Amino acid sequence: MPRLISPLALAIIGAILCGDGAYIHAKAWLAQVLLERAFDRSVATGEVVKPWSWADTWPVARIEVKRLGASTIVLDGVSGQALAFGPGHIRRTADAGERGIAVYAAHRDTHFRFLRNVTIGDVIDVTRRDGKHFRYRADSSAVVRFDESGIDPAAQDFELVLATCWPFDAVTSGPERYVLHATLIGPDE
Repeated sequence: MPRLISPLALAIIGAILCGDGAYIHAKAWLAQVLLERAFDRSVATGEVVKPWSWADTWPVARIEVKRLGASTIVLDGVSGQALAFGPGHIRRTADAGERGIAVYAAHRDTHFRFLRNVTIGDVIDVTRRDGKHFRYRADSSAVVRFDESGIDPAAQDFELVLATCWPFDAVTSGPERYVLHATLIGPDE
């Protein structure tokens, strides 16, 4: 009997772990569907639409890098809960298309995974919640300490910054951040 318990226990533990992994992926997929719907309704109505009733955030923009087939919904704020579901717009930074620097941050291993493949010159499309479209061109990137980003909140140009942890393939967090700078090249009418 003891020989049966060990394989049986391992099979049960394996099933639980597989189920937990499947649950996390299913929840992430469903969240993206709900975020897309909320964003589309926001664009259509011009009003803030939360993706689910208890959400403490809402969609404010969509980022697309068409060359890579990458698209993600940006949420208001960068709380831990918000970043679990998508990139966040750092409050007190400009909105996309406005004078100043719009800063979006996300996790390197999920929603900003595509940043590792963005090259200088790539076009980054941003659609705001109000339906306005803007095009940016990636013009530089840097790896910086988290407390020395080099982002000037008083800048008067029309810029977009996408920030995430560095290195991309690390398993643990560290003090470095990857910062991609892009300059507005015009509204996408």
